[in-house]
Amino acid sequence: MASKNKPCEWTTQEQAFAGFAGFTEKTQSAGHIRPLHWYVACRLVVEGGFDPDDIKPRPPFRIGSQRAGLPLLEFEEKSAGGGEATVLGGLKTKNVDVVVTRHGIGPALAVSCKGTTGAFRNLTNRMEELIGDCTNLHISYPTLVLGYIHLLRANRRVGEVVDVIEAGEDDGVEDAEPLEETSRRQLSENDMAFDANGEVTSGIKRFEIAVSRLAGRSGIRDDLTRYESIGLALIEAEQSHLGELVENYPDRSSGLNIDGFFDRLYGQYDERFVYGAPKLERVTRRLAWSPESPALKILTPDYPSRTGTPRGGVV
Repeated sequence: MASKNKPCEWTTQEQAFAGFAGFTEKTQSAGHIRPLHWYVACRLVVEGGFDPDDIKPRPPFRIGSQRAGLPLLEFEEKSAGGGEATVLGGLKTKNVDVVVTRHGIGPALAVSCKGTTGAFRNLTNRMEELIGDCTNLHISYPTLVLGYIHLLRANRRVGEVVDVIEAGEDDGVEDAEPLEETSRRQLSENDMAFDANGEVTSGIKRFEIAVSRLAGRSGIRDDLTRYESIGLALIEAEQSHLGELVENYPDRSSGLNIDGFFDRLYGQYDERFVYGAPKLERVTRRLAWSPESPALKILTPDYPSRTGTPRGGVV
């Protein structure tokens, strides 16, 4: 079980998605979604080039010496940390799942992770929470690059007995873990991700349309209620395909496809904190790892590593 304060572990996308779709325990520990936090944190280091010391939960890496002018990334489990970052919002403090904090600047990039395994007709109840969280954080930090990932379990069989996780009512405690309700019951039509024709159900489509209106914030003077990047994904729950992405959903043209989620974050971060503030570049620029990094030789990420060249380029 992935408890709240358990140190961050090296996690691939496949492991994070399978952990979500196959989760069978109670959700008070957020065990169904915690592996996704770890996956995001690790990816922000390996692919994103962020210093692991700047990330919470802290990933299991350390920066070693340099090789040909490039930092060596080393895998070190004892360096890992757990928990969430508490961010001072404009209306209230907020625990955020994954946060990159730059020294002397504050929170610069953050990702919120959610998951729903049933009752898809009720998904739009999430919208008030989504808008409120985003606005609250952007009021205090208009430069914050904020991402949101929502996983949906691709239920296909009516009558199957599973633990269904859905949104609960806000408990009113500012820094508490987001409240979710779990019930072990037979899946009904309302829990299905696909209709009789094999199409994604209307409840999920309505949610997709709603969240698409909250994505794509591209400037610090833009609407505070919008996220810089949103990723939506349907995750297979059948044992033979557990954790696999349902292909072609959402459509790549929607801007919500999770394949482009991180590129959108990195692009907005660089535009604001690197190109937009050249005097701060030594603090804010993302690192490029030496191709000789020990961590890159023993790990098998399912995304490209951010490696550099001796002349200062990025591969």
